[in-house]
Amino acid sequence: MKTKYIFFALLLFGIGIYLIKPTWFSPRAGPSLENNLTDQTNNNEPALGDNSIPDLSIASLRQRSFPGNPIVIEEELPPGSGYKRFLASYQSEGLKIYALLTVPDGQPPQGGFPVVIFNHGYIPPAQYRTTERYVAYVDGFAASGYLVFKPDYRGHGQSEGSPSGAYGSNDYTVDVLNALASVKIHPQVNPEKIGMWGHSMGGHITLKNMVVSRDIKAGVIWAGVVGTYSDMIKNWSRSNTTPPPLPSGARRWRQTLIDKYGDPDQNPQFWNSISANSFLADISGPVQLHHGTADTTVPVEFSQKLHQQLQEADRESQIFIYEGDDHNLSENFTVAMQRSVAFFDKFLK
Repeated sequence: MKTKYIFFALLLFGIGIYLIKPTWFSPRAGPSLENNLTDQTNNNEPALGDNSIPDLSIASLRQRSFPGNPIVIEEELPPGSGYKRFLASYQSEGLKIYALLTVPDGQPPQGGFPVVIFNHGYIPPAQYRTTERYVAYVDGFAASGYLVFKPDYRGHGQSEGSPSGAYGSNDYTVDVLNALASVKIHPQVNPEKIGMWGHSMGGHITLKNMVVSRDIKAGVIWAGVVGTYSDMIKNWSRSNTTPPPLPSGARRWRQTLIDKYGDPDQNPQFWNSISANSFLADISGPVQLHHGTADTTVPVEFSQKLHQQLQEADRESQIFIYEGDDHNLSENFTVAMQRSVAFFDKFLK
């Protein structure tokens, strides 16, 4: 008799566990999005979860508010030639984002220093360090009298948040729009003389910023991911570029969006709504483009087509193509930097 009672008790206990089992008990439960991120290259981003498709539209960015927060000096760094260097931070969507800040020596000119907001290209977020890479690039602008602000983006180095990428998410674009708003209220800055520079992925972010905000008076883009989303889907793949090896599934943001909205031929309205190229009539200032013909990371055709689109939109655009040069314009760095500084000088000084 006792054996029968024990059997029924165990049976009821098992049924109760089945009905109230926690999420971790389920064999179908997977890791969270934050724990499932994979490294990306310029044309590869983390997978998006089934319920994680954000609103990527330019219209949604334009509807948002970016009030700006004071830039906080975290640490004074060894100075450069003619300028001071600081590890700084600012706020973006409640996240503490680190940045490199350079300030020219001496008193600001009347109205404040002109500014270059510096959008770096892809570096594996876990390997990123605020003061490493792009040293000569930042120096080129800082030594020319510009206050330079290079935001890290969320999830990079010490910055809070998770690295979500620039193409399947607007997070990095939002981080830069918040950087722009914070720079505008800096006491040493002339808010009417702000330019933006971007390389590779940073070029994509720069172009988006320039069709969202009117505060960017001129933009310079080197080897930028500035194709339409249709071009990125159709003409930018591992078959015609040579990014570092990646885990399988690192491109799933593309397939996730295609599965939900259809491919660019099926649903051009959606893909145009998230492409900055569709809004070039509203771009905030003139653009200068640089690209090497031997770039195996980002197709030179992206820059060539953007230049043509800007011309068709009756917007000022200048392009320099460097025969045989690579993604970093290493063979023509000095001349490309001189042209970039001269361009900013023309519109910001």
